[in-house]
Parts: sequence; C-alpha cells; structure tokens
Amino acid sequence: MDCKFTTEMGTVTVDEEILLKVAGYSALDCYGIVGMASKRTTDGLVELLGRENLGRGVRIHPGGDSVDVDLFIIVEYGISIGAVAETIIETVRYKIEHLTGIKVGKVNVSVEDIRV
Repeated sequence: MDCKFTTEMGTVTVDEEILLKVAGYSALDCYGIVGMASKRTTDGLVELLGRENLGRGVRIHPGGDSVDVDLFIIVEYGISIGAVAETIIETVRYKIEHLTGIKVGKVNVSVEDIRV
C-alpha cells in the first residue's frame, strides 16, 4: 500500500517498498544488530536475512497521516537489548521522517534471536 502526504506544492506518493528499505537499512546501521529476521510460517524457525531481503523483516502499517513500523531483528550476544532497541527506534523514526517526509507513529521492535 502506498503512503501519501500533501505539501504546499502537491501530493507525494511513496511506495511501501521504499519505506521497507529505509527502515531495514536504518536498523542495520545500528550497533548491536546482527541482521533482520524472518519467521518461516511452516516450521516457526527464524532465518537471518541478507540485505536483498530486508523487506521480510519489516512490516509497515499505514494509518491516516502516519505509519507504524514493526521490525524483527537478531541481536548480538552480550549487548543490552534495551539499549539496542531504543537506538533502533530513534534511528528508524528519524530516517523515515527525514528521508520520506512521512510521520512515524510507533516503531515496534521484536527480538527474534541472539547470535554469538
């Protein structure tokens, strides 16, 4: 689903795929994150995604004039999960709002696995 917002010059439409990539790359830039995760529905296993499949570890929920973002991540062992999650939330919110112009309502972080 595309996200739209209006400026004084007209309406801007941003494809959902762009939002998925911005959120995924923003999360991967944060310290302590190993990668994005995807749960396979058939067996419930978590798999580490490469940079080409970032969209599978991110979900976007448009609602009104803002979007909500769900991130599914794998963190590095020995790192404070709370600190990593807080950094990811701030970074993803900032980058989406400043790169696309779309307001972010909530950023939900789900830690799916820990890797050594």
